Amino acid sequence: MRYLGLVCVMGLVVVSGCSRSGAGATVDASPKTVVVTQAAVSSTDAAAGYVAEAKAYVGFDRNEYPGDSTMAAMRKSFAFVGYWLTVPPGAEFNQWLGKRELLKQQGWGFLVLANGKLDAEILKAKKHGTAPGELGRKDAAVAVAAAKSEGFPKGTIVFLDQEEGGRLLDEQAAYLLGWTEAVAASDYKPGVYASGQRTQDDPGVWIDTVEDIRDRVKKGNLHEVAIFDAQDQCPPAPGCTLRAKPLAEAGEPGVIAWQYSQSPRRPEITKSCAKTYAADGNCYAPGFAKVFLDMDAAGSADPSGGR
Repeated sequence: MRYLGLVCVMGLVVVSGCSRSGAGATVDASPKTVVVTQAAVSSTDAAAGYVAEAKAYVGFDRNEYPGDSTMAAMRKSFAFVGYWLTVPPGAEFNQWLGKRELLKQQGWGFLVLANGKLDAEILKAKKHGTAPGELGRKDAAVAVAAAKSEGFPKGTIVFLDQEEGGRLLDEQAAYLLGWTEAVAASDYKPGVYASGQRTQDDPGVWIDTVEDIRDRVKKGNLHEVAIFDAQDQCPPAPGCTLRAKPLAEAGEPGVIAWQYSQSPRRPEITKSCAKTYAADGNCYAPGFAKVFLDMDAAGSADPSGGR
């Protein structure tokens, strides 16, 4: 069985071998050091969240909604935000629902997200008579209905959160591709958030989840899938900073967005950029010492086209 390269993703989730922030975690609510400061904004031009030298827009994602006034203030530093259509990983309910119109008025662009099933959940459903592909299609229908209810326009890219990395197991692939094909048959476009972190698949053979998904889509002659690449290893990732790098440095060609910093950081792959994170290992929003998040870069201020 190949089940390799598990990674922490979307910042608040436990995946094998990773630490956790959020429910059940012990996090210093008042970190002594917040290294990302408003001074970092000097690398941006007049457009909030745009890094001229990188030709990239900076955004963030987190499972918990920061609050209306906090979002308005954070808009001075960021261009777009991850917007959950379904209950985020590890959460009990979705705090983002009903906030799209307000955030649109504040000038935010969107990375539209939907939570995916873990392998154990897929296998449990299969044991109870729901095939992985069928489960994927059912979850896609829920995400599509939520996108419509929230007012996202036709053609918006909805990204499935694929939490587990490495080469997909057969049931994982069936679930994921069932989901993406169902979204492709709707008024929306399919995308996947997945790991671009290389991991050893077999002796001398290396793979990452993004590459595996693209290979399966191509071989199956399936609909194109947009990629939101999770790659926080330093380098190429710059760490917890608004000084984003060009998307081309993420390591995966043609991605829509790049998650280059996670909360909490993974010590084993972020040693060279450790000083950019706060003392507790989290990445905090400029000027907001209690708002830990994941930082993202994109070639558009509205990566999902959700305005």
